[in-house]
Amino acid sequence: MHPKIKKINWSSDFAYAVGLITTDGNLSPDGRHFDFTSNDIELIKTFKYCLNIKNKIARKKSTYTNKYSSFGVQFGNVTLYKFLLGIGLMPNKSKRLESLKIPDEFFFDFLRGHLDGDGSIKKYYDPVYKNSKRLYVDFLSASLPHITWIRKRISELLSINGFVRKGRAYTLTFSKRESILLLNRIYYNNNLPQLNRKFAIAKEFIQLANI
Repeated sequence: MHPKIKKINWSSDFAYAVGLITTDGNLSPDGRHFDFTSNDIELIKTFKYCLNIKNKIARKKSTYTNKYSSFGVQFGNVTLYKFLLGIGLMPNKSKRLESLKIPDEFFFDFLRGHLDGDGSIKKYYDPVYKNSKRLYVDFLSASLPHITWIRKRISELLSINGFVRKGRAYTLTFSKRESILLLNRIYYNNNLPQLNRKFAIAKEFIQLANI
């Protein structure tokens, strides 16, 4: 995204990038700069593509292991910064996030970014029924109001509810039947920006749902 751009329009790619910023992005207090960090360099490249960012990707040191185990990109854009403040994002957002102003048309693109940033898709065989696969889709946030808002929006748009658990963070979980409905909306075609390792799991169940 060119730093001198004056107007921002919603699109599938942009909404996905907003989902990533919401989870793994950081707004600097200076009112201009952003940092996006991930252990998946594929995700960094996709993020750059969605926002048309040319800045270089740098290796980043983990504060836990003191090893260079993640990647990041930093860039500045005042127009984007103000836009994101206007939809509900802010610096030091993790525990302060609440609802965001995401258009219905692009909500599931945003949600796919949220899933690729901090969520997970898990499958495994049922220990009792050996040929039965279990499936769970999780969304995580350190903010209960934010995870409650996500749950509310999904319920409004898809009529599924999931359930919320509290651990180190708040987790919104959907089990198999609801997960399949949700994944079909999140991955509505094969040519979307996405983290391929998560899509590989989802695709199996989307195909099953469409038989």
